[in-house]
Amino acid sequence: MSNLPTFIQKSLALTVHIFTASGLLAAFMSILAIQEKNWPAAMLWLLVCLLIDGIDGTFARLFRVKEVLPEIDGKTIDYVVDFATYAIIPAYFFHESEIVSSEWKLPLTFLILLVSALYYGKEGMVSTDNYFIGFPVLWNMVVFYLLFAVNFSTLINAILIIFFAVLHFIPVKFAYPSRASRLKIPTLLVSIIFLTAVPLTVLYYPTPPIWLIGILHLTLVYYAGLAIWDTFFDN
Repeated sequence: MSNLPTFIQKSLALTVHIFTASGLLAAFMSILAIQEKNWPAAMLWLLVCLLIDGIDGTFARLFRVKEVLPEIDGKTIDYVVDFATYAIIPAYFFHESEIVSSEWKLPLTFLILLVSALYYGKEGMVSTDNYFIGFPVLWNMVVFYLLFAVNFSTLINAILIIFFAVLHFIPVKFAYPSRASRLKIPTLLVSIIFLTAVPLTVLYYPTPPIWLIGILHLTLVYYAGLAIWDTFFDN
């Protein structure tokens, strides 16, 4: 009896790869929304990208895409989509918004792109125990907080962009929520709460209710506290 993949198995595996690549379609829709200065629509499309990235791995494992279609590297597709949706388009979003003053837009946009590329090329970007080492390339979330969740001055925003750029290369351990080995259930629950609060905040823009902002800040405190604990105290 042959162990070769069937047509249906190959079709399902190919569908998973197409699903992963479809993140670029949502990303392009975000670009169109940014051009129209439609910040909520632009962010919602980036959240669609985040959703696709969050669940495509489950489908890949379910349909054994590596075994069924070894000639297509899903990891490479994922990297291409991720860099577009976590770095390039958020950088463009940042540049077109009024998060910082005009003279700082281009230099800080260049900074975001350069440090993101360097981080992706860094050996050990994800540790063997499933932590991001250094602040992961999550400029979509940085832009989200600065535009939708806080009301800082343009100077403070510029300082925060520089801070997160430097933090890429500081060996702080950031939890990989879907692969966390410690506090997995609490971290997943906090992640679900966070990912529910984010689109609601965008939909309420520009006047989100205070309880939503409170949830966003509390989840941020959880992730930051977890990173500090895992880095400095969990030996």
